Amino acid sequence: MANIRDLKKDINYVLGDIIEAVYIIEASNEKESTKEGSAIIDTAIATFDELMAKVNQKGVEDQKAHFKSVRAELEKKARALVDKLNKL
Repeated sequence: MANIRDLKKDINYVLGDIIEAVYIIEASNEKESTKEGSAIIDTAIATFDELMAKVNQKGVEDQKAHFKSVRAELEKKARALVDKLNKL
């Protein structure tokens, strides 16, 4: 089950790094938290919850394909969040 553990770590690290980057950008610009930054953080947290629920889903027929789709969804959503982050 190392595949599941690694996938959970990847989800945690990727979305955690995005949240941390929002804080770093806001601190380096000497701004207080902005609405855009807060929206990115909220989206990252919601994405984390959604993806972890999919990883922990029971009764999946083809686990390999299911985890592959979860990993692809993580990549897609993380790219969208990074694009928003770059606009800050």
